[in-house]
Amino acid sequence: MTTMERGLAGRIELAGFMKESSSAAQTLSTESIDLQITGMSCAACANLIERQLRRTPGVQAAGVNFATARATVAFDPTVTGYDRLAEAVTKAGYGVADPGKREEEEREELKGLRKRFLLAAILSAPVVVLAMSHGVVHFPGHRWVQLFLTAPVILYCGARFFAGAWQALRRRSADMNTLIATGTGSAFIYSVIATLGGETLPVYFEAAAVIVTLILLGRYLEAKARARTADAIRKLAGLQPATARVVREGQEIEIPAEMVVPGDVLSVRPGERIPVDGLVVDGASAVDESMLTGESTPVDKFPGSPVYAATVNHSGAFRFEARKVGRDTVLARIIAMVERAQGSKAPIARLADVVAAYFTPAVIVIALVTLGVWLAVDTPQRALLHFVSVLIIACPCALGLATPTAIMVATGRGAQLGILFKGGETLEAAGRIQTVALDKTGTLTQGKPAVTDVIAAQGFDSGEVIRLAAAVERWSEHPYGKAVMTHASGMDLPESAGFRARAGQGVEAEVDGRAVAVRSPDSSRLGAMAAAHERLRVEGKTVLGVQADGQLVGLIAVADALRAEAPEAVSKLRELDLDVAMITGDNRQTALAVAAEAGIDQVLAEVFPDAKAQEIQRLRAGGRKVAMVGDGINDAPALAEADVGIAMGSGTDIAIEAGDITLMSADLRRVATAISLSRRALRTIRQNLFWAFIYNVVGIPLAAGALYPWTGLELSPMFASAAMALSSVSVVFNSLRLRAFQR
Repeated sequence: MTTMERGLAGRIELAGFMKESSSAAQTLSTESIDLQITGMSCAACANLIERQLRRTPGVQAAGVNFATARATVAFDPTVTGYDRLAEAVTKAGYGVADPGKREEEEREELKGLRKRFLLAAILSAPVVVLAMSHGVVHFPGHRWVQLFLTAPVILYCGARFFAGAWQALRRRSADMNTLIATGTGSAFIYSVIATLGGETLPVYFEAAAVIVTLILLGRYLEAKARARTADAIRKLAGLQPATARVVREGQEIEIPAEMVVPGDVLSVRPGERIPVDGLVVDGASAVDESMLTGESTPVDKFPGSPVYAATVNHSGAFRFEARKVGRDTVLARIIAMVERAQGSKAPIARLADVVAAYFTPAVIVIALVTLGVWLAVDTPQRALLHFVSVLIIACPCALGLATPTAIMVATGRGAQLGILFKGGETLEAAGRIQTVALDKTGTLTQGKPAVTDVIAAQGFDSGEVIRLAAAVERWSEHPYGKAVMTHASGMDLPESAGFRARAGQGVEAEVDGRAVAVRSPDSSRLGAMAAAHERLRVEGKTVLGVQADGQLVGLIAVADALRAEAPEAVSKLRELDLDVAMITGDNRQTALAVAAEAGIDQVLAEVFPDAKAQEIQRLRAGGRKVAMVGDGINDAPALAEADVGIAMGSGTDIAIEAGDITLMSADLRRVATAISLSRRALRTIRQNLFWAFIYNVVGIPLAAGALYPWTGLELSPMFASAAMALSSVSVVFNSLRLRAFQR
């Protein structure tokens, strides 16, 4: 199993409902499950289900996301299980759907909404014409025509609102359906009574019919828009090939991808998607892994190289052994992790949750007060209009959708860019970061030594220096020796014999009859090369001296090379007005050299692994929000201590488990991308909440007729229903703008 695969697997297992500070005993006795909820109409429904689930014995935590219609429940499996949790949801008046049929049910929901809207619009049009003609097209019995046209709109097209209101009444609560059913029902019943009583009282059939029609239109547009918020995950899931070509008894046969088992050998041709995770056993190619890492450059694959499901084979054909299949593939785990993040809540949503819990009862009270006041000062007809307008214009849906839709789109877009967020809380925290602390080894640098300089003594050339050193080091297992060999790849190396490695004294061998040694140079014998040696040492590099028959022929400098994109990554972080610091256990001289090359001013050097977390605490002094970026085991405490831990996808299991954000590639520029995306998402959430609150704060008094005594302006129920429908749609479409976010 590769480092990325192991790290991602461990990271996803950790991503759950419980905090990482939970005790081991708690974790062992806790399971998490997602329930797909049906029948919700607004944020108040989500709050009611949450309360019902939390009261269920054995439930440790529960959260319901109105935008995704999903409940995430952490529970003790020894006390409760799926059946009791589903029963709790049913007791609250809602249903639990089969997760596998989610897309099918969404399509049926859209189809049903569209059908009812079109029928309501066709029947409502003549009612509006009759009502608004002011007697021009009136004829005997025109009220009865309006009644017969409006009745199907209310009783069939709007039946879901009345059924929902009845369910809410049975459980002694109120929701969006309560407001709609009360408003349209009042207008319709009043109009029926007025029709039975003759021509003396006005009727409001057009108001009742148009309200239902516009609300159905709003629900339809909202449902379509909400479905688009999960497009990123659907596209990822759609990349999984349906079939695989398996080698059986020397023959290639095509089978469904879900039938592949670990150990199967599969064949992949150019242009095909890889069906499962595995290791190449024969052949070579370049594979496009952009759907996992966000990197557009294909990755070369040879025998022993890992390959991942849904990535695209480019040029060559190869065979590989299946290692991970089904839900165990990296792609499946990414989808599961992002879905969990999309179902989570951000702290910024708490105010909206509190308001939503009391919203509907408060609106009903305001509507009744409005009715009473207008009955006292004006006609019953005007009182009814304002009563209905208040009920219809109020919209808790916008509040309920403000945060989760933005989180869904942002986390989905992050996954497309190779950035995995742990949840809404992480997304919000990352958007508030002020300081970024970067680990050096493996984060800012490549994590392995490489030759940076080859300086030849007088009378020799650099090519000869590296060839002599490589001829000796070809037998060495030391990291510096491997760095020399990598640098000399492609060179024609002379033969060597009698290799000896002396502890603390380097290595030596006979090369073309000469005694060649590679070791730390003796400062007393550097001669003319003393200045070059001192310069390399000041730059924080390890210097190897190459000697032939006791004569110094050159110097080779070895260092953990800075990543090519590191200076640009640091520059982008500064453009975001972030303070950047480097934390490392290396000596200060080496640390300063690397920091200067990367463009970092604040350096914390010679910090032991157990002290890195203390340095993060110091950086957080004064309330500053700090992100730690690392990839090693010794980074795990610091990643956990930081407000946001960002783990490089090329890092170790423990670092990825301790992080809040996982970067699927080692490209350090993704840190700035992750923070920028988080800020954009946080700004979108604030915009959504602002407009949702302002809409209700302004709309409800206007519908109540607060301005009528001074301006003569009042809001008709039809305009109120149009405004209510558009409020939710506008919030969702504002969130969808995050899909266009670029690095």
